[in-house]
Amino acid sequence: MHLIHRFLVIFLSMTLLSCSFREIDPSNDFAGNGRDTQVRRQSELYRLSPPWPSWSQSSADLLQGLQLQQKFLSRPSIDDHYVLGNLEVTRQQLQLSVARLGQWLQNPQQDPGLSLYQLQGDDKRGNVQFTGYYVPVMKVRRTADETYKYPLYRKPTEAEFKRPLPDRQAIDFEGALDGLGLEIAYSDSLIDNFFLQVQGSGVVEFEDGSRRLLSWGGGNGYAYKSLGKILIKDGEIAKELISSRTIKDWLLANPGRQRQVLSQNPSYLFFSEGQDSPVGAANVPLTAGHSIAVDPAVIPLGSVLLGLIPILDSHGNLIRHEYRFLLAQDKGAAINGAGHIDVYFGIGEKAHQQASALKHYGKVWLLLPGETSFDAVP
Repeated sequence: MHLIHRFLVIFLSMTLLSCSFREIDPSNDFAGNGRDTQVRRQSELYRLSPPWPSWSQSSADLLQGLQLQQKFLSRPSIDDHYVLGNLEVTRQQLQLSVARLGQWLQNPQQDPGLSLYQLQGDDKRGNVQFTGYYVPVMKVRRTADETYKYPLYRKPTEAEFKRPLPDRQAIDFEGALDGLGLEIAYSDSLIDNFFLQVQGSGVVEFEDGSRRLLSWGGGNGYAYKSLGKILIKDGEIAKELISSRTIKDWLLANPGRQRQVLSQNPSYLFFSEGQDSPVGAANVPLTAGHSIAVDPAVIPLGSVLLGLIPILDSHGNLIRHEYRFLLAQDKGAAINGAGHIDVYFGIGEKAHQQASALKHYGKVWLLLPGETSFDAVP
């Protein structure tokens, strides 16, 4: 018994030790994922990086996006102070960062007056996973029929449905919101509805050819669970092949298991109408290629960042990284912590293909005024 007990202690110790060194989720650990494992680990959420790089990147879209960022930061409802791990940042510093970046883009010979603070990433080596999202175009009907029978809902008020709100299984498969008049439109696919929720917004096209933009309208309060990770864990899809396309194909090929798999993600997104162009949580129009969804507890909405982002070929393989300025203008249920950023790619099928393929690692720096000192948070 003594030898058996000793063996179990050694085995458990080795198991715990191996788990402590697991730096990323196994579903993201595939060949060619772009992760840099040679850099040293950083002990804090943000680390001051070397001087500003000697390169410039500008476009009319980016400059317009910066103007929208200033518009967001000028709202009275925006917080004046943020605690980001070891950094304390004010709204005024974020505003100054946006202004200085805009000035530098138009005159890159000048000193930008900005410093770079690298985000730690989940692995604490500065590796941040980039994924993508887009705005799909989906055919719908205003009233239900035998084919178009899957509703897209607005969020119920307290008077319409007492809290807590129901989970996905209750809404999609048990009719928990039936008869409340919450339906915006009806689609012909519950799976398409699910992916519209994952994207957070979409364009719906009615039978007369008219189109309306549906934007993020709130959630049901449940934590988001990744279907990709569930299907990888169950051995249904290889981790190097996971994408929204392969997930959708699997669901279509396995109709008898759709309820069981979809219901494992209890999070449910509602929609709102009325916007003319896609907007994020900051309620400003999104800029394709520059707007990103973040975890506001780590990166405040209104921030400007520098990303070393993965660039893929037409087959979804990583071919290089390139620098790009990014605008924190959105958030999502699946974006949690320091290790994940979602890039907005635009509207339609081309954006879908680009967004679906991206699941690779790069690096991210928060831009802050250079002369500002930050107090460490105990």
